[in-house]
Amino acid sequence: MSGQFKINIVNPEKSFLTSEEAIEVIIPAYEGEMGILSDHISTISFLKPGILKVINKSSDDTFFIEDGIAEFKDNCLSILTSSIYNLNELTRVKAEEIIKAAEKELNEDTISDQNKYLLDQKIETLNSLNLN
Repeated sequence: MSGQFKINIVNPEKSFLTSEEAIEVIIPAYEGEMGILSDHISTISFLKPGILKVINKSSDDTFFIEDGIAEFKDNCLSILTSSIYNLNELTRVKAEEIIKAAEKELNEDTISDQNKYLLDQKIETLNSLNLN
C-alpha cells in the first residue's frame, strides 16, 4: 500500500465515497487549496465551497463541495460535509439552482461578512465549471 491512503467522504444522507487507493486528494481549505499525500502530517481543516479532487490509482474523481471539515490522521482522510456533488453528475440546471439560492442569501440585509465570502466562493466556483 505504499504511497496510498484511505479516504472517507460522508454527508448526512450517506457514506458518499470510500476508497483505500487514494494517491492524492486536493481539498478547498480555508487556508487555500491543500494537497494531501500519504504520510502527510496530521491535520484538521475547515473546508470552503470549492473543488475536491481525489486521485486514485485507477481514476480521478472531482466533486463540488459546499462546506465541511477534513481530518487527516494515520493515513486516513475523513471529510464530513453537508453538501457534495460529483461533477460528472452535476448538471447546469442544478448548478444554476444553487447559484440562485446563494444570490438570494447575498441580498439579505443581515448577512455577515463570513457568509458573504462563502456565498461568493460558491457562486464563483459554480460559474467557473463547464457543465452540460
